[in-house]
Amino acid sequence: MPGHHRGRPPRNKGRLYPADPPTVEEIVAVMRCAGQTAHGLRVRALIVVLWRAGLRISEALALAESDLDRSTGAILVRRGKGGKRREVGMDRWGWQQIEPWLNFRPALPVGALLCVMQGPTAGRPWSPTAARRTLRDLAVTAGVRRRFAPHQLRHAYAVEMAREGVPLTVVQRQLGHANLGITSIYLQGIDNSEIINTVLARPAPTSPASAGLR
Repeated sequence: MPGHHRGRPPRNKGRLYPADPPTVEEIVAVMRCAGQTAHGLRVRALIVVLWRAGLRISEALALAESDLDRSTGAILVRRGKGGKRREVGMDRWGWQQIEPWLNFRPALPVGALLCVMQGPTAGRPWSPTAARRTLRDLAVTAGVRRRFAPHQLRHAYAVEMAREGVPLTVVQRQLGHANLGITSIYLQGIDNSEIINTVLARPAPTSPASAGLR
């Protein structure tokens, strides 16, 4: 019956999921499954701001149309975790992928960037529960055999930035973390073979020429 579980904690409350971010191929496969309909463009836009700007799901769904500045490539997060305000960047590919939704959005009532599209609540923020369910269903359709959640896309963003040599402090500010310790947890998604190969490629130790003259 409707409301049977009302007031009860969710079954996965307190469960800790390992850092297992999806690959680029898996994320693109989900985006492709979303299609080019209005609903598909909205899903693509959500994936892009989570994956290419590293936003939390609450931050992404709270964005207003005016919070995105295409001219500078900046996204304004008015109220992040702890009520903190910050400005983050997004790469050119991300802006290209979100542009179709930005062009369609003015046809809907004024409100949230990622909004409800139909009914009396059109223009209001998209529900986090509905957004998560949509991502999960699309991942199943795309054949992704791992957990595909908004926070996993954030993990993927952090891992990719680290692989590209972006300073950890920059990643920290993008993600809105209070300290570097939290940011380092996100990098647990780096594959062990990548760590081993990196260490294996280290040069041999050298000593200064003057060391043998003493």
